[in-house]
Amino acid sequence: MNTVPSTFDIIIVGGGLAGLSSAIHLSKHNLSVLVIEKNSYPKHKVCGEYISNEVLPYLDFLDIDVFALGAKKIDKFQLSTPKGQVISADLPLGGFGISRFCLDEALANKAVENGVKILQDIVEDIQFVDEEFSVETKSSKILQAKIVIGAYGKRANLDVKLNRKFIKTKSPYLAVKTHVKGDFPEDLVALHNFEGGYCGVSKVENNNINLCYITNFDSFKRFKNIEEFQEKVIFENSHLKRIFNNTIPVFEQPLTISQISFEDKKPVENHILMCGDTASLIHPLSGNGMSMAIRSAQIASLLIVKFFNSEISNREALEKQYLRDWNTAFKFRLKTGHIVANLFNQPKISEILMQGLKKFPGILPHIIKRTHGKLMQVK
Repeated sequence: MNTVPSTFDIIIVGGGLAGLSSAIHLSKHNLSVLVIEKNSYPKHKVCGEYISNEVLPYLDFLDIDVFALGAKKIDKFQLSTPKGQVISADLPLGGFGISRFCLDEALANKAVENGVKILQDIVEDIQFVDEEFSVETKSSKILQAKIVIGAYGKRANLDVKLNRKFIKTKSPYLAVKTHVKGDFPEDLVALHNFEGGYCGVSKVENNNINLCYITNFDSFKRFKNIEEFQEKVIFENSHLKRIFNNTIPVFEQPLTISQISFEDKKPVENHILMCGDTASLIHPLSGNGMSMAIRSAQIASLLIVKFFNSEISNREALEKQYLRDWNTAFKFRLKTGHIVANLFNQPKISEILMQGLKKFPGILPHIIKRTHGKLMQVK
């Protein structure tokens, strides 16, 4: 067990993209930061592993060079319907492919290099009393901080403890991820729809291909295992059938995650600033959840630095400004992503939409822009 002091300026619950990015940023301003993460590094996670170039200036500020880590440059996009109708487009801003296994470890190493403490533990409760947070972990540690950032992912027992509204609604979605070896263009990210879901395909470092799909659990449970579901449902899309049948698995078994919620969440709850998937989850059909996590870390960190420098006078002002900035950055793209996903989840409508997109190909890049941000300005 890591030896850590009991009091920090900031405690970050969760050491994924958002948590680690915030940790590095805040440590650059000589603030004491603790990250509490339940897993060790490196570790694979269920994730699409495509990131928009909008975050590159910020990653440069954090001293992270993704291309030195082997990230693949991506500037083309392909979309198909369950029946295999396909359309292609250039990505207006471009992006890159890199695994969470690789990127999370690089961020964690940089955070430690900057003096951030990382504690492998599970947070069981967070209390806020007299302008101070008290964080209790599974190993019975009691830690204090002036600020707490919630960056622990899509869904956790802590959400129940914090009485977050979305956690009371059972979510019907399941996601599956694997890496494979085979032929696939390095510069392409593809989203192939099938009945009840969609699958993202893109290359990451080491020439691995990331295959990550999400489906309605009701559709999935009709089959006895993942292999049968893929054979009977996913392979109805000819593009997916070709990719799965002509590649070699890297993982012994695919990774899975269930109870994925697209319900509305609050970016500030119980005075905790929520980042990444803890604040909200964009539909994977629109991509870009990884860049949103990194961008939310930047928004939170900039304001926290101002708070500690007394440029933001009090906690209420900090929370209100974070909510305003978060909504400005993400609210519209989340709404657009929700609409797009709902339309493509209806097979008949998706085929009609595809015909329209083929007649008016300029619409697709416009939709992509609405689910992606602009290049981050680093302050």
